[in-house]
Amino acid sequence: MAGQRWPALQASPPGRCACCLHAARGMADHPILNPRLLISLSVGGVLAVLSLVFIADPIQARAVAIAAFCLVLWLGEGVPAFVPTFLLLAAVPMFLQGPAYGLSAVVDWMADPVLVLFLGGFTLGVAAQRYGIDASITSLAVCWSGGHRLRLLALVMVATAGLSMWMSNTAAAAMMLASLRPMIGSLDRTDGFRAAMLVAIAVAANLGGMATPIGSPPNAIAVATLEAVHPISLIGWMIFGLPCMAVLLVVGYVLLVLRYRLHAGAVPATSTGVVPIRGARSWAVVVVFAVMVLAWLTEPLHGIPVPVVAALGATLLFGSGLLAAGDLARIDWSTLILIAGGLGLGRLLQESGSIQAMAAAVDWSVMPSALRVSLLVGIAALMSGVMSNTATATVIIPLAYAIDPSPATPILIALGCSLGMPFAISTPPNALVYGEGLRVSDLLLPGVVFMVLGCALVALVGPLVL
Repeated sequence: MAGQRWPALQASPPGRCACCLHAARGMADHPILNPRLLISLSVGGVLAVLSLVFIADPIQARAVAIAAFCLVLWLGEGVPAFVPTFLLLAAVPMFLQGPAYGLSAVVDWMADPVLVLFLGGFTLGVAAQRYGIDASITSLAVCWSGGHRLRLLALVMVATAGLSMWMSNTAAAAMMLASLRPMIGSLDRTDGFRAAMLVAIAVAANLGGMATPIGSPPNAIAVATLEAVHPISLIGWMIFGLPCMAVLLVVGYVLLVLRYRLHAGAVPATSTGVVPIRGARSWAVVVVFAVMVLAWLTEPLHGIPVPVVAALGATLLFGSGLLAAGDLARIDWSTLILIAGGLGLGRLLQESGSIQAMAAAVDWSVMPSALRVSLLVGIAALMSGVMSNTATATVIIPLAYAIDPSPATPILIALGCSLGMPFAISTPPNALVYGEGLRVSDLLLPGVVFMVLGCALVALVGPLVL
């Protein structure tokens, strides 16, 4: 069929399917007793024991022990990234008794609408790959950059952040990743430019949500908290949010150039010139893509939630025959399971009261205002690094507003939630690019730098501007 391009499947020995061979290779590459797994189990076990010994409340102690163990498994990379999610499903009902911690409750924690949005983004990516649309967009971006690496990196960061200002950061990252995958896939995994491009997409998608009230769910929670006493307009938010995002984007660009020692070389050409989009079915996918983006951008007008739009788009792509039933297997289900685990981990800490106990352990009244705001913003960023930023905002914004009843406080906390991005599970864009083969350190170092510098910028300058 015109416009389709699928790689040829490698032949398999009789009686062995390609999936079986892939699984066998994975088992050979990851033996049961590999050093990473042993270290992760040891560190996780120690942290779990310390939690059980030093936390008085038995429910909170067990919840923190389970969370610490799962987090160490995620960070240690001794097992596939989705395995801790399965462990969470098993450990919570086993060690935390009662219907509030039963299997159905844990599944409910993980059944977040962001997973549907993720699924819609992946479906768009599969359609773009099948009909060569991603190669067309990539060739156009490379053409605009003049084939220069540094210019293309800057262009990708600005475009991703611009999209994330008005739509879900997950959708923005998924769109850019799908568009650039042919070019990124042509690079060797040891090439620093490949890692820099992937990290740039995640960082820009995370930072873009800071610029507008509709850029991320924590922003909406902050606006709702202040609506009765101090309504915040779009321009009022952007007066601080947009410059803050711009400063951090520039810092991120410089950091990536220095970290990966990028030079002003040429982008590897995946094609000659701009690849045109051909065929009625290819243009039909473009139309679906454009309608979904338009619906995402105009959510405040029609009121249809972004995840619902993603589900409708996936329905249209598969229901119309643009994607076949077999294409469902090409969706990255392991990353979906990874995100579900991160959501479940956050809800575990929230439902067990561990978060509230940590907040109540500090006497906030004796602190100077600047120090108090800095700590609250830092706590929001740290919590968002290991759990859903929406769940973090839901817990921390009302608590922080009660501690420091300034109209600026909810806004600062919401912006802090966008800065928690050092781990693969911290945000959906992080998980997306991590699934492309990044190392933990690729996200950890820039994530920590952004968290520290961003929290300082938000906490120290924010109160003065707002």
